[in-house]
Amino acid sequence: MQQDKHPDYHSVVFRDRAAGYAFLTRSTATSDQTIEWDDGETYPVVDVEISSESHPFYTGKARTVDSEGRIAQFERRYGGAGQGAGKDGTA
Repeated sequence: MQQDKHPDYHSVVFRDRAAGYAFLTRSTATSDQTIEWDDGETYPVVDVEISSESHPFYTGKARTVDSEGRIAQFERRYGGAGQGAGKDGTA
């Protein structure tokens, strides 16, 4: 590994304020804010909008997609296939 070519890889706390969840990991992310962690050490903290604790997919609150297909939905909304058009394609 070449010296002075790679960013500093250090311990960082990522905090999801919406879920009240934080986790300690290693990253190249930097921050001016710090937090005292459970082990008594002080680490930089990066606030994130979404983590696995608040993401709808991981929490089971994901929006379920209609089982009805797009074509069936279109036909239901605007009429069945071929309605309003003659055999030669004119209305």
